[in-house]
Amino acid sequence: MSRSEEPSGGPEADEYDVIVIGAGPVGENVADRAHAGGLGALVVEHELVGGECSYWACMPSKALLRPVAALSDARRVAGAVQAVDGGLDASAVLERRDGFTSNWQDKGQVAWLESTGLELLRGRARLDGPRRVAVETHDGTVRTLTARHAVAVCTGSRAALPGIPGIEEARPWTSREATSAKEVPGRLAVVGGGVVGVEMATAWQALGSEVTLLVRGERLLPRMEPFAGELIAEGLTAAGVTVRTGVSVEELSRPGTDGPVTLSLSGGERLECDEVLFATGRAPRTDDIGLETVGCEPGSWLSVDDTLRVTGVHGGWLYAVGDVNGRALLTHQGKYQARVAGAAIAARAAGVPLLETDRWGAHSATADHDAVPQVVFCDPEATSVGLTVDEAGRRGLRVRAVDVELGEVAGASLYADGYRGRARMVVDLDREVVAGVTFVGPGVGELLHSATIAVAGEVPLERLWHAVPSYPTMSEVWLRLLEEYRG
Repeated sequence: MSRSEEPSGGPEADEYDVIVIGAGPVGENVADRAHAGGLGALVVEHELVGGECSYWACMPSKALLRPVAALSDARRVAGAVQAVDGGLDASAVLERRDGFTSNWQDKGQVAWLESTGLELLRGRARLDGPRRVAVETHDGTVRTLTARHAVAVCTGSRAALPGIPGIEEARPWTSREATSAKEVPGRLAVVGGGVVGVEMATAWQALGSEVTLLVRGERLLPRMEPFAGELIAEGLTAAGVTVRTGVSVEELSRPGTDGPVTLSLSGGERLECDEVLFATGRAPRTDDIGLETVGCEPGSWLSVDDTLRVTGVHGGWLYAVGDVNGRALLTHQGKYQARVAGAAIAARAAGVPLLETDRWGAHSATADHDAVPQVVFCDPEATSVGLTVDEAGRRGLRVRAVDVELGEVAGASLYADGYRGRARMVVDLDREVVAGVTFVGPGVGELLHSATIAVAGEVPLERLWHAVPSYPTMSEVWLRLLEEYRG
C-alpha cells in the first residue's frame, strides 16, 4: 500500500514505501522514479528543495559564465567585434544569476515536487537503525519514520577545506560563496586547478576581479587529457588571469572582519587579496546522518553496487545516490544514478526475481564506469566522456589516440576567426569502438552528446563512418577523426 492509500493516524501514519533523505535533483529523481514504479515516497530536506545544483553550483555558475562566453564569441568574429563596446555589466550579470536561483527561494521546486504526488517533510534527517529515519522538524519536534522497502541517502557533498593555519580566521570562499557573492572583489585568489577553480577564475576575472589562480600540481584539469589543461591555462592567461602552477598555500592571515587576506605561499612569497576561494575538493555530507546506527562510518563516502545499494548493510534496504557515493560528482550523473536506483527499488518491491544488472542493464549504473560526460564552462570550453589514454592504459586496454586540430574544421573556422581547439578520440583497438573523446575549444559543449552516444552505445567505427556530419558544422570533426584513424 502506498502512503497516499493509508488512512490518517494510527500506527502506520509514519510508514512509507520509500524515504529519501535530500531533495536535490538526485533525491527528487529517486523519489519520482520509485513513485512511477507504483511506490509511495517521502522526501526529507532541511535546506532548499532543489539542492546544491539549483542554488550554489550548476545553475548560478553557468549563469555567471554564459555572458563571458557570449562576449568572447562576439569578439572572435569580424563584423561582430566592431559592435562590442566595453566589458560585461557586472550588476546585470549578477541580477540574471539571481533570477536563475529564484533569489534562493524554492517555491517553484516545492510546487513541482508536490505536483508529482510526492510528499515533502522539512527537517533534518538521521538514520535510526534498519529502515528507520528520525527527522527533527523545523519546529523542534522529532518524527520517527519507517520505510517498507528502501531509504535513499541523497545528501550530496560539500566543499572540503584543507587544514591550513589561519584558514578559519580568513573566512575563505567555497563554491557556495563564489556562486552567490553579491559584489565583485577587487582581488581574488583562487586555490585549485580543477573544474570549480578554472570556472570561477573565468567568471570573476570577466566581471572585473584581478584573479590569481594557484595550483599545487603542474597542470590544470588533471583528470582530463593533458592538452585540455594546457589550452585552458592559455585561455585564462590571455584573459588576464595570473596562472601559477607548482605552488601551495601554507598559511592564511586576515586581521579584522573585512580586511584583506594574506596568503603565505611555498617558497616564502606572500600574496594579498580581498577574497580567497578554496576549490580543493569535496567531502560527502554524511557526518551527522546516523550512519553508525546501521554499521557504516560517519563522514565516509558510501560504497554502493551498480544498483546504488549500499554494500555491507544487512537486508539491502539502504541506497546512496549521487555525490554521496563518490562515483561521479556531477549533477547529471547523479540524476542518472537516481533513475537506475528508483527503478531498482520499485522492481525489488514488486518482487521481480532477477533484476537487469548486466552491463548497460536497466538496473545497472554502467555509465559511471565507462561513459561519464562533463563540460567545463570556461573559455575555451573543455569537454570529455569515457576514458583518457592514461585511464585506458591503467585498465589494460590496447588503445590508440587520434588527434585533430579543431580549427581545421570548416564549421570551427566559421564559428570564430583564428579558432583554436583540439579533439581527441581514444579507440579501443580490440573492439574497434570509441572508448573516450575529449574536445577543447569555444562552443564545444554542444558537441559532447554525440560523443557520449558513441561511447555509451559502443558504436563500431565502421558504422560511425556512415554517420554523415552536416557541412559546415563543427560536428564534421567526427569525419576528420575517422579519416585520421583510417589513414
